[in-house]
Amino acid sequence: MDFIRHLASIFVGLGSGFVVSGAVFAFITVLGVVPRFAQKTGTKQYVRVYESAIVAGGIFGTVAGVVEFSIPLGLWWLLLLGLGNGIFFGTLAMSLAEVLNVIPILTRRVRVQQGMFILILVIAAGKTIGSLLYFLVTGFYDPGNV
Repeated sequence: MDFIRHLASIFVGLGSGFVVSGAVFAFITVLGVVPRFAQKTGTKQYVRVYESAIVAGGIFGTVAGVVEFSIPLGLWWLLLLGLGNGIFFGTLAMSLAEVLNVIPILTRRVRVQQGMFILILVIAAGKTIGSLLYFLVTGFYDPGNV
């Protein structure tokens, strides 16, 4: 009986994972994150590398979330992974904002004619400071677990 229960759990878990990952990758595709990166950086020949990196990151993140393991690389490795994660989600959020035309609407409502770069920089700095406060001040990050 336990074998059937475990088999059903595996089936439901894999099915749910396939649906969620398909939705996430479809969302990234609809937003056009990869072509925008290639266009903005002038590296259209590396689109396959971008796509492979996103898929590899998704697979690694899934495995890291399911399998309990420890990599004794210390705080710098954790900071590097956090930076990469922040860059990914920041660009994903900015792509979503661009698709929804949030920035043009915001500039019209606030009547910002110049200084959009400063506005975006302040938003990014606020997100960074908020993340640092969350992880370092609230005690969410425990150096003993690295």
